[in-house]
Amino acid sequence: MDNYVTGMTIKALREGKNMTQAELAEKIDVSPKTVSKWETAKGLPDISLLDSLAAALDVSVMELLSGNTVMNRNVSGNLMRSKIYVCPVCGNVMHTMGEAVISCCGVTLPPLEAEEVDGAHEVRIEKVEDEQFVTVNHEMTKQHYISFLAYVTGDKFQMVKLYPEGNAECRFRFRGRGFLYVYCNRHGLMKMKV
Repeated sequence: MDNYVTGMTIKALREGKNMTQAELAEKIDVSPKTVSKWETAKGLPDISLLDSLAAALDVSVMELLSGNTVMNRNVSGNLMRSKIYVCPVCGNVMHTMGEAVISCCGVTLPPLEAEEVDGAHEVRIEKVEDEQFVTVNHEMTKQHYISFLAYVTGDKFQMVKLYPEGNAECRFRFRGRGFLYVYCNRHGLMKMKV
């Protein structure tokens, strides 16, 4: 990890909680002088203090290290505001329903931004009984493949994980208007309105 907690971050979080240096010091069992040194960049908190420091400031350790706090403003619960993250190291796929700080394999992940589906990733949808059969015209080799398909509406998030050398197809129950997401391991996240 290339970030370590900075004095500016500690000071901003402490002041945001209307806490004095002495109050913070008491919560984590250090001297007020120690907190002052951290905030004036004359020292850094020991790694063994990060958990208690984050707890005292009401943030996660990842938020403390990155300096970016996450405020949950997603009061309506609209899943169309979902964020999707994919780890470039292990391929792990994560989904959040709002802002979050996500880390995997020691890497802080940015949320993916979806482009419109292009001609190289043509999606076909056909009705089969009470479901839609979704097929992506795409090779599925170990080097180049569709990793997942997801169908998202305001109140549902359905995801199907796909694997190399399998078929780029699945079934979804479409209810209402939403978006179909396609993730190609080389070309990234794409979406189309359905």
